[in-house]
Amino acid sequence: MSTPSFPGRIIQLGDRDQSIVAAIQQRLVERGCGPLEQTNVFDARTRAAVRLFQARFPDRSGAPLVVDGKVGLLTWESLFGEGAVPSAQGTSDALLAKMLGIAAGEIGVLEDPPGSNRGPRVDEYLRVTGLNAAAGSFPWCAAFVFWCSEQAVGALGRDNPVIRTAGVLTHWQKAGQAGIRRLVSADATADPASVRPGMIFIMDFGGGAGHTGLVESVDGGRLVTIEGNTNDDGSRDGVGVFRRVGRKVLSINRGFIDYGGR
Repeated sequence: MSTPSFPGRIIQLGDRDQSIVAAIQQRLVERGCGPLEQTNVFDARTRAAVRLFQARFPDRSGAPLVVDGKVGLLTWESLFGEGAVPSAQGTSDALLAKMLGIAAGEIGVLEDPPGSNRGPRVDEYLRVTGLNAAAGSFPWCAAFVFWCSEQAVGALGRDNPVIRTAGVLTHWQKAGQAGIRRLVSADATADPASVRPGMIFIMDFGGGAGHTGLVESVDGGRLVTIEGNTNDDGSRDGVGVFRRVGRKVLSINRGFIDYGGR
């Protein structure tokens, strides 16, 4: 059987796409999660077999799969292999490409002193959003994203479409009000191929706290990102600008903002 490509949606109980369900049922049996009759319908027995597979096998990075009986991208990849899921490297959009290049050049910038939300470069990130770093301690992940956009449009000689704010959730809200395309978490999780390099991810931790950064590339259901105010472990209150490898699309619980084509 040739390796089937991920269909761009979650396959779950009741799905009647016969070719897709038949491939899943056949592969489950091949991976030792049978016996399972090939009904070509995603029935209760198929769901149980998927749950068994998810409990037995990790995703490609070695992390446990969510045992929910649904075949999303990470489960599909674990079933069929790496070649069955989409990946995206780079962007043809001039603004987004320039932003990513500038962001990459900032990797390694650190707060001074660590944990202060201060430092010559960090103060500069905050200043472009209208904040005076000397007046208080401000999270700066969103300011870093806006600073990258300011440098990019300056180099390109054009107006900046990116909303000027140091607030993560304010950015999400104002982007929606301005009619800028947003990809909500549920849609991104169902079809990770819709997440593209250059998008800005938005995470919501409740109580007004959030975290943001730039998507540099997409590898199946995982992201490579460039983030400010983070650490190697992905903290939202870290000490520098880091390239993060391995954030899952499904971990981005608010969504993505797309300035492509503007």
